[in-house]
Amino acid sequence: PMTKGIKMYSAERLGLIREVEDLLYREAELADTHAYDEWLALWTQDVLYWVPCNNDDIDPMRQVSLIYDDRERLEERLFRLKTKHAHSQNPRSRLIRTVSNVCLHEFDASTGGTVTSRFVLGEVRLERQTEWIGRMKHVLVRADGALRIREKRVFLVNNDIPMGNLTFVI
Repeated sequence: PMTKGIKMYSAERLGLIREVEDLLYREAELADTHAYDEWLALWTQDVLYWVPCNNDDIDPMRQVSLIYDDRERLEERLFRLKTKHAHSQNPRSRLIRTVSNVCLHEFDASTGGTVTSRFVLGEVRLERQTEWIGRMKHVLVRADGALRIREKRVFLVNNDIPMGNLTFVI
C-alpha cells in the first residue's frame, strides 16, 4: 500500500527486513573480529563466495577472480587465517565495516531470496590504512527456521586497478 508517496509495510515485512539486516550485520561483526568458525556457521553447506576482478560480470571459469571459493576452498582459507602461519595476516588486520542500503529482491520469508547491500570497510595493518568499498549480493536460504548464506558476491568499486593483498574475509 501507498500513503502519499510513502510505501507502507506490514509488521511481517518489517520483521523480515530486520532479520535480514541482523544477519548481514552479524556476518560483518564476525568477519571484522576474525571469528571465523562462527562466521562460517552462518553459511549453508553449498557455498559460493566470489569477489570478481577487473569487471563485475566476468566468467569465473575463464577469467581471474580475487576470490572464487566453494565450501572446501573457503574452509581451507579460514583454516590458514586461523593459524599463526598466515604470514599475510601476522599481525592481523584491524577491520571495521559499515553495511548499508540493504534491499530484498524476490524474497520469500519462508524460503529466502536475494539481498543487495553496500559496504565501506576500513583496514589498518602494519601502519597502513586501506579502504575497501563496494556492493554485495547475498543469496539467503531458510534452513531449520533461520536464514543462512548460500552465496556472497562482493563487487569492489576498485576491482580494476592495482590493489593491496586481500588476505581476510571481505
